[in-house]
Amino acid sequence: MKAIVINGKLDLHEAEVPTPEPAAGQVRLRMAFGGICGSDLHYYNEGANGEYVVREPLVPGHEMSGTVDLDPSGELAPGTPVTIHPATFGTPEPGLEDHRHLWPGGSYLGSASTWPHTQGGMSEYLVVGRDMLRVLPETLPLRRAALAEPLAVALHGIAIAGGVEGKRVLVSGSGPIGLLAAAAALAKGATEVVATDVLPGPLERARALGVHGTVQVGVEEIPPMAFDVVLECSGVTAAISPALVGARRAGIVVQVGMVPNEARPINLAPLVSKELQLRGTFRFNDEIDEAITMLDATPAIEAVITHELAADRAVDAFAVAKDSAVSGKVIISLWQETTTDDGGTPA
Repeated sequence: MKAIVINGKLDLHEAEVPTPEPAAGQVRLRMAFGGICGSDLHYYNEGANGEYVVREPLVPGHEMSGTVDLDPSGELAPGTPVTIHPATFGTPEPGLEDHRHLWPGGSYLGSASTWPHTQGGMSEYLVVGRDMLRVLPETLPLRRAALAEPLAVALHGIAIAGGVEGKRVLVSGSGPIGLLAAAAALAKGATEVVATDVLPGPLERARALGVHGTVQVGVEEIPPMAFDVVLECSGVTAAISPALVGARRAGIVVQVGMVPNEARPINLAPLVSKELQLRGTFRFNDEIDEAITMLDATPAIEAVITHELAADRAVDAFAVAKDSAVSGKVIISLWQETTTDDGGTPA
């Protein structure tokens, strides 16, 4: 079968690899779409995602959709549309019974954090455990369903914040996760959603989703003490201090975007003087089920996808995804009969 493989820094190509056979409790999928995530970009552009270095050929991709190809149990018919919860949970720890995503020893599709690496879904076929599958509603297209995993990340951030219904929300950073966080906050009843970014392109995409306002960082000031909840989605250290300024007294700031594992300067004075709650969030637990429901009910969220390229143009797709000025979510059509280029033109 064909697969997209990363061998190291700036070394990505299409390869022929063995077609996997499902064992008991597993299902083989015919993959349809795969979204390019920030971790995928790090593996390609740097040969590593933080401390996790590519040490063997790695198939990227954990934002996936596809159809059932072979279910040995006979439960799922061939052609059944699905998305995937990409986590295999590790060893339970006392006090973390309801936080499976924090259990040590787990794995994630398309990750070099394990040895051997956990191969991802940017291939013609993928074998996963039956419990990782989520059958899609008939009304949810596979293209939109590829957003389920990153939307679940955004929804988990909102859950960590204690919800956003009836609240004023600032979304810091309007990359793909920020856009999905803004869309989710709107769908979950926030009274005001304001998005920030340093670039005008991402802010245009945020306005297209229906946010109530935007702030171009470096050109405009974030209103101080104006927001009940701040979802910091950029992962840029310099954005955290302004996010703390934007939160109201006793407000909640959730760090959704991944930050480097190193010391960086942050002004914590507002955290103290306003008694803010600064909360971390990591991936998600089971919010992918809510994400599927939201994607089915809210077709407009698909506008977060700005580019769709065929698998034989994977290098181009990764280059476009790196350029946040022009792209939101970039997805790859995995050897489908019909694909589109740049979000609308037949390829």
